[in-house]
Amino acid sequence: MPTNSVVTVKYGPYESCGIVEHRTFRLDGLQAVLKDDGHQCVLQKTDDWNIVELIVNGECVYTCNITGLEFGGDGRLDPRCQEALDAVRDAY
Repeated sequence: MPTNSVVTVKYGPYESCGIVEHRTFRLDGLQAVLKDDGHQCVLQKTDDWNIVELIVNGECVYTCNITGLEFGGDGRLDPRCQEALDAVRDAY
């Protein structure tokens, strides 16, 4: 697997405290796990609510609800982050 692969993280807005907007707080753990594995993350906003998509080589390899990701943290204990990392690894 290439150690300098680029993973595009598309993320949509979600509701928190009655306000809907794009936030990256829930993506911190996902980004940390991917970077620790040698991948470069590129964040890209999308208009689809509550969604996270990981794009590798132009192909969507993983999708989940953004509210399913843990808030903050390093992602090591978040099962969704581990699923996403496995999906990125399997893409190669």
